[in-house]
Amino acid sequence: MCFPHAGGSATYYHPLAHSPSLTGEVEVLAVQYPGRQDRRREPLVDDLVLLADQVASALGPFTDRPLVFFGHSMGATVAYEVACRLGAGRPGSGPRWLVASGRRAPSRYRRSTVHELSDAGMVEELRRVGGTDPVFLDDPDVLAAVVPVVRNDYRAIEGYRWTQAPPLECPITALLGDRDPQTSREEAADWERHTNGPFDLEEFQGGHFYLDSHRQAVADRLSGILERVVRPLERLGGKGR
Repeated sequence: MCFPHAGGSATYYHPLAHSPSLTGEVEVLAVQYPGRQDRRREPLVDDLVLLADQVASALGPFTDRPLVFFGHSMGATVAYEVACRLGAGRPGSGPRWLVASGRRAPSRYRRSTVHELSDAGMVEELRRVGGTDPVFLDDPDVLAAVVPVVRNDYRAIEGYRWTQAPPLECPITALLGDRDPQTSREEAADWERHTNGPFDLEEFQGGHFYLDSHRQAVADRLSGILERVVRPLERLGGKGR
């Protein structure tokens, strides 16, 4: 289950879903936040906790199967909060693994007010972090639709404050670019505090959207994780929970 970044949508994960490493029995699904693409008529949600509540409720029907969460940037925090909610339900209802990409641990806070920038400032921020086709950033009609969504999501993630919670029972893997201006290695390493299970961290060459250049390597990493999740279930005679 994939969780998009601020301003992102489910279709961002389309290339990842079609990676040869993730075909076969793997089903790649992506969360579509309200207010974009096929949900564009729904109101945006600028409160990350409320967004996590809504996503956790929507994922209820999927908790009878082994889930692996992958979230990039804001999506990593949303995935974590959803995992906390699902894990607080009946035993075994949370994800089997959380992969947090390009995001510092929830307990690490940086003050940021990007959502207060002018529209021009928002566009410059998008150019700085990457992940958006420059052609779109030069199209006024596209920007008129994109900037409000990006501003909303930055408001959500910048307003987020971690509330003390028990560590997850599932393993956590943190991935990041070695030149990411939004996440340092030390900040990503603190994801270890949020699990009672195994933790590992892997760096890739690149910035905040390192995964655009390393999509196959990330897909291979996810494939390895999925294999480790499914193999014990097969030994027990089934792939359900």
